[in-house]
Amino acid sequence: MKFTKTLLAAVVAAGAMVTASQSLAQEFTLRFQHFISPKGSVPARFMVPWAEKVMKESGGRIKIEIYPGMQLGGKPPALFDQIKDGVIDGGWAIPSYTPGRFPEVEAFELPFVSSTSAEATSRAAWEYTQKYMPEQMKQVKLLAVHVHGEGVIHKKGDPVTKLEDMKDLKLRGPSRQANKLLEKMGAIPVGMPVPAFPESLSKGVVDGGVIPWEIVPALKIHELADSHTEIGGDFSLYNTYFIWAMNQASYDKLPDDLKKVIDDNAGVETSAWAGRAMDEGDLVGREVTAGTDNKIVTLSDEERARWKELSASLITDWASEMDAKGLPGSTMVQDARDMIAKNSK
Repeated sequence: MKFTKTLLAAVVAAGAMVTASQSLAQEFTLRFQHFISPKGSVPARFMVPWAEKVMKESGGRIKIEIYPGMQLGGKPPALFDQIKDGVIDGGWAIPSYTPGRFPEVEAFELPFVSSTSAEATSRAAWEYTQKYMPEQMKQVKLLAVHVHGEGVIHKKGDPVTKLEDMKDLKLRGPSRQANKLLEKMGAIPVGMPVPAFPESLSKGVVDGGVIPWEIVPALKIHELADSHTEIGGDFSLYNTYFIWAMNQASYDKLPDDLKKVIDDNAGVETSAWAGRAMDEGDLVGREVTAGTDNKIVTLSDEERARWKELSASLITDWASEMDAKGLPGSTMVQDARDMIAKNSK
């Protein structure tokens, strides 16, 4: 009887070990989606290396699949809801592709507020998001927030060198605030997600548009446009706020040790990494374009001052609009500026 009990205990213990081993070796496959080419600087310099780092630190128990160009279906404006609703396990989204839903993010999209350093501004954007958007971002497991670098005007024909050159140009804009800025400058804004820009430019639907240098090679804008206008100075003409996030339920199903792997690869440093990918991509995108016959110009200091003065009312208008929504508009803008200045040191 004693031998039988001992044998039974050994069998139970062995079974428990097998179960524990199976649990330890369990693999979780996470599907992430974004809306651009895998050759873009953020996919190549941030998303894929981030996924590889997470998979390595998980001991191979997490597998991350990244699908570019909306291969899992849907349109870019749907990405936040795809993440929130669990259509995908994670992805890259632009809140401003759904105007009015996340008004707080627009503080970083206003003219001449964001630094031309995407890394520094992305650190500030994470800090700002924690202060002003904790409830909104509880809809997902937020991993990083970031912006791009300098906004550049790309167009067919001669370059824009002064404010008057903007008059009646049909220009692609990425967001509500960018479109307001283009309109203020006399252009005709045409809002569209960035994947639609190349075809619209090639077919003459638009005369040009605003995008950062980093995405130019992936979209082949250097082959479609003739000229490129840099604003110059330390602050970007406009910006776009991005999030990198997981579905909360996909995160919650992970055991605690794997949740820690995700947590260790989220936050301000991960946001800075994404911003740095943009900065590095800007250098490449500009270099590629400089190797063509296209004209690259930079506004004079005097001309840039004109643009900045003209656009100042848009910031005041936005602050008043936020006040009407019960948000501290002026304080939000000042906090964004202060956070950017602090992180730019």
